[in-house]
Amino acid sequence: MAVIAVAGGPGAPGATTSALALLLAWPLRPGRRVLLVECDPDGGAVLAGALEGRVEAVYGLRNLAVADRRGLLARTLWEQLLDVSPQGTGDRLLLPGLTDPAQAPGLAYTWEPLVEMLHGLEPQGYDVLLDLGRSGAHGPGAVLARRADVVAVTVRSTLRGLSGARPRIAALREDLETNGTGADALGLLVVGEGPYPVAEVAREFRVPALGLLAYAPRTARVLSDGGDTGDRRFIRSELMRTARTAADRLQELVALRRRRLAPAAAASPAPSGGPLPYAPPPAPYAPPPVPYAPSPAPAPYPQAPVAGGPVHGPVHGPAPQAVLPQPPDPQPVSYAQHIAPPAVPQPPAPAPFPGQPAPGASGEVLRAR
Repeated sequence: MAVIAVAGGPGAPGATTSALALLLAWPLRPGRRVLLVECDPDGGAVLAGALEGRVEAVYGLRNLAVADRRGLLARTLWEQLLDVSPQGTGDRLLLPGLTDPAQAPGLAYTWEPLVEMLHGLEPQGYDVLLDLGRSGAHGPGAVLARRADVVAVTVRSTLRGLSGARPRIAALREDLETNGTGADALGLLVVGEGPYPVAEVAREFRVPALGLLAYAPRTARVLSDGGDTGDRRFIRSELMRTARTAADRLQELVALRRRRLAPAAAASPAPSGGPLPYAPPPAPYAPPPVPYAPSPAPAPYPQAPVAGGPVHGPVHGPAPQAVLPQPPDPQPVSYAQHIAPPAVPQPPAPAPFPGQPAPGASGEVLRAR
């Protein structure tokens, strides 16, 4: 239905934690799926945080840069996804982020085709969440925010949090108005830590509030540092209840903006170099015929049923597995092997002079006199 960007700012306002809460709380109709992409140029946090390092860092966004240059972006995307849905049903997926900020420059020319491809997943039944982190809405990755249906900025309702967010929100509003589809795509996800009410924050920033996320450090730590998201107390926590309310509000805003933009988009296409309409591309990127077929080889990260009824995608417990079947070699390549430089071939040994025995050959060794 939509591509929704979640952005943060100075002071760690909780963009990644909010994006994970939305992923697990996102309402899904039958046949629908939701995908979270970690696009933070400062590096991803889910592999070492919510997944507690139980998945090797061989999956992720960094592999898409090389694939894009080879024309294999669409195929490689499906090979990098991790299934974090309950019992491996494949309806809540994760594309891990960068493992090193030094990898971000290599994606400078990949952001735009990536967001176009993600928009093309809509006819396949996907909603997409983009975690832009603190700086992903600016610089080379600004196209992600410009092409998103909604940009949700997380802010804490403290004086320090609001003061740090003010210039970021002002710059983002101007950029969306100039290069995007309008500043009305911007909204606030307010983390209720401080004394300032949501209505006052929205009025001061002149940006509508998309929801108030409960300030619950213990519950939020399950999303940021790992824990049992299948636990009933977590599912029924105030944080997850407010995340579900925010997800409903986001979907309402997307539908409202789609209705507003649809007549203009149908009347005339966007000029070259200008903002693109929100209609899906003419030739959407289709996933492989059976993207969620179980691998015939034993899965390296097996799933297990979670007791207690339906849940919103456990991240704790059995480690998530890759969406697609494993490559022909069933043994996963370790991270150390993945980054090890290739072996340098040694030059051939020089041929011996006439009359000189080859190295290692039997016979008398001539000594210099």
